[in-house]
Amino acid sequence: MKKIVAVVLLFTTCAFAAEFKGLIMDQKCSGKPEMRGNSECAQKCIKAGSPAVLVSPDGKVYKLAEQDKAVPFAGKNVTISGSLKGDTISVASIK
Repeated sequence: MKKIVAVVLLFTTCAFAAEFKGLIMDQKCSGKPEMRGNSECAQKCIKAGSPAVLVSPDGKVYKLAEQDKAVPFAGKNVTISGSLKGDTISVASIK
């Protein structure tokens, strides 16, 4: 019985995982299209305290729950595996 419950929980958890593609930017500049792709600015602003966010190709901005995972990717296009709740992504991994 315990094995069945474990398998059901595993599949339930996997069902909520998704991939999100976009650019890691700082929240402050995420609404400025002219700043997209400026990795130097993104790194500087994130280090200064502006939270890292994911900007999707269609311009939607997602908050990232695990900031420490996103900081090394500031200014880069990435694929995030995780789950979405509201406008916040819980990050499992970033590639």
